[in-house]
Amino acid sequence: MLTDVDLPAPGLLWTRWATLGAAFTGIGQPAVWSIDDRGAALDDRDAGWARFALLDGRRAVVYGHHREHSATTHSDPPLDLLTGAPDWLPWDELSPLAEAERLGFVIWHENGRWSRVRYRDGLLDGMADLLAPLLTADSTVLALSAMASGSRAASERVLNAAVRAELTTDDLAALLGDLVDGDAALRVAARAGLLPDTRAPRIRPGSRPPMRRIRRLSQGEHDRLVWAAMRDATELRRPAPPATDELDDLVRWLQERAPHGDGRCTLLAYADGTSFSSQPGGHPPADRPGEERFATFRRLTELVRALRRAESDPRYGRWLYLRIETSATGVRVERRYDSWPPWWHDDGVSGPWRTNLQEEMDGRLPAYRPDWVALLDPELAYRPTS
Repeated sequence: MLTDVDLPAPGLLWTRWATLGAAFTGIGQPAVWSIDDRGAALDDRDAGWARFALLDGRRAVVYGHHREHSATTHSDPPLDLLTGAPDWLPWDELSPLAEAERLGFVIWHENGRWSRVRYRDGLLDGMADLLAPLLTADSTVLALSAMASGSRAASERVLNAAVRAELTTDDLAALLGDLVDGDAALRVAARAGLLPDTRAPRIRPGSRPPMRRIRRLSQGEHDRLVWAAMRDATELRRPAPPATDELDDLVRWLQERAPHGDGRCTLLAYADGTSFSSQPGGHPPADRPGEERFATFRRLTELVRALRRAESDPRYGRWLYLRIETSATGVRVERRYDSWPPWWHDDGVSGPWRTNLQEEMDGRLPAYRPDWVALLDPELAYRPTS
């Protein structure tokens, strides 16, 4: 389902974009707002990127991605920004961007209106943040005025001259002063059609691909599918790991950190090749007075990782979850190699990274890989569509 979008007419949007491109080029920053033979581009290292292309007097398209505000990219459930989009869009560019989750918005102009896919209420795509200097004439004037501390009157003259396709170096010099490289700015203006007898570049209509891949599971949905299978899994039979000094070191450290001083301490931990986390059990390790902040967690991480390395086996793999309960005279240890244990709290949004789980499974013999390993395949999240 599509919805209308309130944007300036393509000609106004183009003129404002191209005017900023000429001005930024004039002060030696040609890569921010720019014009090339495929249209207009924005490259903001901090915020994101956008492109704008004209096809003819009726059709145009603007698309991009904001690093912080394009929630459409990782929507849960997934959102296909190209559902219902017209055949003439530049599909050769848009389809790979959508597959790579680098497309935050696609908005096209046809039959006198701007349109896009309808989002869920409250979902932001980042377009208004990226293109804010273009959305009104006043916004463009303010953006021009901020360059080299130019005056508002000079900014208005520059924009008005650009609208008439009569931009000159004198206009730019009045705005930018001695900083301006007039020749470089006018080359951009000519490429953009802001000078007499020049014309803005146009792109040829695209062609919808016969088939493309779209995401059917969001990242979160894919994670939850794997985690649910891990909770339902049972542990495969494997020999118990041998006794190690590393286990003795960890048990002794826990007994010394018993919160009530009686040797009773509980450790609940998850670890893989790159990540580590712990949850509080009945008797979590206690900090010591005057100890550096996070010192307890840092030392615990070192001890757990050392134990995991010592107990690793090239055939059976390495455990993912560990529970240790100590007393003054004894210890109980539980390891989970293949399943999500009931004593590990599940908040529904955080859990093992699929890439880390795949790395762990790849380090085992096939006979010691649980059935849910098949769910780690990234292709599972996609489906082809015509």
